[in-house]
Formats: sequence, C-alpha cells, structure tokens
Amino acid sequence: MTLMTSQREVSPHTVRDAAGFVEVMKQLKDQTGLTYRQLEEQAARNGDVLARSTLADVLRRSSLPRPDVLAAFVRACGEGQHVGSWLDARDRIAAISPAASGTKPGASGEGEGDAGIGAPPETEEPTTSRQGQGKGRTLAVASVLMISLLGAATWGLLSRSSHDSGDPSALARTPADGWVTIRPARNPDLCLTDGRDRDGAYASAVAVQLPCAHATVPRTYLEPAGGGIYRIQWHHPQEGKGCLTVMSTGPVKGMLEPRNDCTHATLFRLEPAANEGAGGFRLRPSTSGRCIGIVNGDTAEGAEAVEERCTRAADQQFLVRTSGDAQ
Repeated sequence: MTLMTSQREVSPHTVRDAAGFVEVMKQLKDQTGLTYRQLEEQAARNGDVLARSTLADVLRRSSLPRPDVLAAFVRACGEGQHVGSWLDARDRIAAISPAASGTKPGASGEGEGDAGIGAPPETEEPTTSRQGQGKGRTLAVASVLMISLLGAATWGLLSRSSHDSGDPSALARTPADGWVTIRPARNPDLCLTDGRDRDGAYASAVAVQLPCAHATVPRTYLEPAGGGIYRIQWHHPQEGKGCLTVMSTGPVKGMLEPRNDCTHATLFRLEPAANEGAGGFRLRPSTSGRCIGIVNGDTAEGAEAVEERCTRAADQQFLVRTSGDAQ
C-alpha cells in the first residue's frame, strides 16, 4: 500500500535497509510539521507513549525502531490507517538483515533497547594468548562457567521484571470468568458489544466499542476452555448464544463476529498487559499469536475490534470486569 499525503508520497515499501527506513520516518515527521514535543503530545492523546527523547534518538540512528514505537509514531503523524503497512515494511527489512533491528534472529525486539530500537549488537570477547594456558585453562573454564551461571541468573531476574505483566505478582494474574464486561483500558466507560462495521460492508454484527450504559444486550460470558484459554460468549435474548470468532476472509477480515457454532469459535488467551495497574489484559487469539485491538487505535464510539499485530499500544489493553449473576 502506498502512503499518500497532500504534499508528496511517503512510502516505506521501496526501502531496502534500516537507514533508508529511518530516512522515510524523518520525511513523514517533516511532512507533518510537528515538533518532537507535539508528536509526544499527540501520541498521548491517541493513548500511546512516545517520549520525544526516544523519538529523537530513533531518528538519529540507523537501526530499526521497536514495533510499538513505530506504531505510536505513525499514528501521531496522522497515518493511523497505515500502521500495518509500516510494520510490514519494518518486518521485511528485519528479515532481510536481522542485525538491522538490533535483535537476534527470531526475537521480537519488544521491550528491548534504550531508545526505541533493539538491543545493541553483542561484542566478541577478546581472545587470550596461548602462552601459559596449561593449568590456567582449567581456571579459565571454571571462571567462564561461573560467569555464565551468574549471568543466566541475572538475566532470569531481569526478564521476569520486564515481562509483559509489568511485575512478578501479575504473572499469575488471571481474568475473572463468568458474566463479565470487556472494556478498552483507556476508555473504561466503553464496552465491547455488538454493532455494525462503519463502512457498511457486512450485514451481520461485529464487535465494536460502545458506551457500557447502552450495551446491556448482549451479555458477555467468559468461558474457560482449559489451558489458560477462553471462549468469549455473547448471550442475546432474541439471537441466543454466539461466540466471538475472528473473521479470516471477506470485507471485515480480522474483525470479530459472534458465531452460533461455538465449537469452532476463536479461543483467546488473556495475558496480563504491561504496566497496567488497573489489571488490564491483552486478548490474543490462541492460534495466531496476534492481538485484538481497535481499528486504527480509534477512541470513537462504534470503532471496531480487530485482530492485528501485537504492538503493546494502549488500544490492545482491555479490562475484564464481573457484571453480576446470570439472569
């Protein structure tokens, strides 16, 4: 997809390396006419975190930014509808040259680095002289093993503290099941409920965010399916029971439709969201490894829920609250 603006075309898809990718990011920023501070403020209004110091550092370097930083930046530039295209281009470059992302091949890069880029490349250990190895070799091997064990222990502690849950106690946190409401964490007065896609491209209901006070029907039931995964049921007085299913084809591909056949409905894993003090969760379809968010990070009433690449953006965090006994 080519990105078009009123001034000139800015597209990441012809770029072949990380330096070129950062260059088109600079072009996009220049085209907005916004300062680093203004982009930070716009990101905050979108529900994202984009520190101006982080963005300035990203645009000074020649490494690929982290996906969450890139997504927040593109949205702050007013190109929210093209976030997926920018992320796809980033992934393509990272696959061609893993070193460009600053992460090891196969690593996600989420949460790494100091300034919105991956962790710095590893440096080689200096080689030692062959003189006087003999007895010293045993001591050297023992020292290396000791350092490795200490390093592994330290890494384990650091990894646990930087896990998506935000704190060790949240690792075991699970959502309340039964009758619940599912609310976007940044808009807790809204609930996921049935509505229609705003383009009018689909005749059946899909999941959208609407004021909870007006979303009493259908009722939502979170059904444990074992192994830490859940079905999301909707109970409607006229339509009966349906289970949310990610659409794999058609005009609303990626959106969530309530299907009567719950045995083939999407199963969701609810993971504690990063740094979410209110007990937020990420909804992740168990078979895709992606996340449920709101189309283009929209905060408007009626915005559709959609399956998308996980970016840690605010629109991918949801609150699960009990809603009383079944009627």
